[in-house]
Amino acid sequence: MATPEEIARQLAAQAVAADDPTAWFERVYAAAEAGETEVPWDRAAPNRLLVQWAIDGRLAGDGRRAVVVGCGLGDDAEFIAGLGFATSAFDISATAVRAARRRYPDSLVSYSAADLLSLPAAWLESFDLVVESMTLQALPDPPRAAAIASVGRLVAPGGTLIVIARAREPGDPDDGPPWALTHAEIDALAGPGLRPVRIEDLRDPGPPSARRWRAELTYDNGDRRHAARAGAGFQFIGRSRAAGP
Repeated sequence: MATPEEIARQLAAQAVAADDPTAWFERVYAAAEAGETEVPWDRAAPNRLLVQWAIDGRLAGDGRRAVVVGCGLGDDAEFIAGLGFATSAFDISATAVRAARRRYPDSLVSYSAADLLSLPAAWLESFDLVVESMTLQALPDPPRAAAIASVGRLVAPGGTLIVIARAREPGDPDDGPPWALTHAEIDALAGPGLRPVRIEDLRDPGPPSARRWRAELTYDNGDRRHAARAGAGFQFIGRSRAAGP
């Protein structure tokens, strides 16, 4: 009997072959809702690297706006909302959005179905904190390069982008999902207005154990008063690689 991971990979391969590389998300969530499989990345808890980053940075929302990209079943979004952010969260899968609302029936998060590759104009440069956890790695290229560019467009001047993704070297096998990101792809997050603050190369013990990037960027408009993360600056932690000047 196929595992949830194997089923997800089969659905992803079918979607890529049909030149519709984002379609497999809805198919995985729909199959899970029908009881045919489980969502293989569902841990019923926020990403541990996101939680650690928030604790280390004494992250406090104070009513500022946050958005969670590719929110899935809502665990990261609920964590961010619990820190005091006015939180929006979206996923391309309408089934995932409905499931998140069921999981958190009393949620203050504004959940919606939306496509990272075709963002509503009202969202552009609108969020003080943008959280992207494990979504870019779920996309082949194309359309991943376009998705990388699109993530940064959500960050408001003075805001912060945090990205967590599986890491690989350029010559490593890339037979996803997940399609791990190279350092060059992480560097590409620094689009117009966005400046790297810290790029970390981490070993996540899992499950599953994996090498991961944790990248923090800021939309540096010369006014740091509204930065979402206290004490932002160039820092070195563990195997992390500091961003250039």
